[in-house]
Order: sequence, then structure tokens, then C-alpha cells
Amino acid sequence: MRNKCPHASAVCVIALCSRSVHDTHAIAGVLAGLARPSDVIILAGDMGAGKTAFAVGFAQHLGVSDDEMVASPTFTLVHTHDSGRLPLLHADVYRLNHVGEVSDLGLLEQADMGRVVLVEWGNVVADVLGDVLTVELMPLDDDENGRNVLITSTGQAWATRWKQLERELTAWDELAC
Repeated sequence: MRNKCPHASAVCVIALCSRSVHDTHAIAGVLAGLARPSDVIILAGDMGAGKTAFAVGFAQHLGVSDDEMVASPTFTLVHTHDSGRLPLLHADVYRLNHVGEVSDLGLLEQADMGRVVLVEWGNVVADVLGDVLTVELMPLDDDENGRNVLITSTGQAWATRWKQLERELTAWDELAC
């Protein structure tokens, strides 16, 4: 189910099962609870896989005000939310045509200023984002509300939090799918 990721520079993986939007929000909440300033989290998956639902749950658990509606920034590319425990930048790079356009959004600069950066469709530009946590959401064939959730850490940004992340996510063990 999980690798133990014995080395901080290794790629670490956790496989989970979400049976509902509520589960997806709760999984996002665990990550939000462990998030630190400057974290970059990629949200990957096909259209309708639940990336924005994950972002909503993440923002809620950060304490983003209900007045700051969290929605997909597909057409505006970037939304900022400053009312939570940590400032959040939510980006969607689906409409970008070139990897170079990512630098125009200033995502890494925003992370350097202490924002947590969530990037929908970020898997296509992961190479330019440095140390990231990737959350891939994949719909289940036999359950329209269910998702396999694969969390992958590359680099050392989450190394010191990895064991705690594993412990807090055991309720969504992939074997439940």
C-alpha cells in the first residue's frame, strides 16, 4: 500500500480511496493541517476527477472564509485566499500553452513569499515547480463518487512530515476500494 520512503530524497507514495466528496475534503483537510508556508501541491487527474473539490476541502480546512468562494480558476488562472491559517494561491494551468507561461504566473515567487500554492493540472509543469507534493485523483470505474487518490512527494519538502501524513490518512487506505 505505502512505501516507507527511507531516504528524504526518495519519491514517496501513499495510495488512498475516497468514496465521496466528503472523503475527498477530509483527505484534503489532513494535508491542509500539515501544510507549511511555501508548500507547492499539484492536483492532477482527468477532467471531473475532483481537483477543485480537493481544493475546496483544502481551503476549508485552512480556515479560508466562506466569503472567499473557492472555485476553479480555469479562466482567471489564479485565485488568492488570504483569510485562512496560511495564505493560499489556487492556480489552474490547464489553459496554458507553454511551460514558460508558468513563470509568468509567478507561482514559485508566491511560494517564496510564504503562500501555499495549489496547482490544478500542475503535473504537466511539475518539472519547473521544484519540490512538490502531487495529489492525483482517479475516478473509480464502479462508483461515480469514488476516487483512487495517489499522493506522491518528490524532493525533501514533505520528508519530515511524511510519517505523520501516513498515520493521519490510514482511514482511507486504498484497500477499502
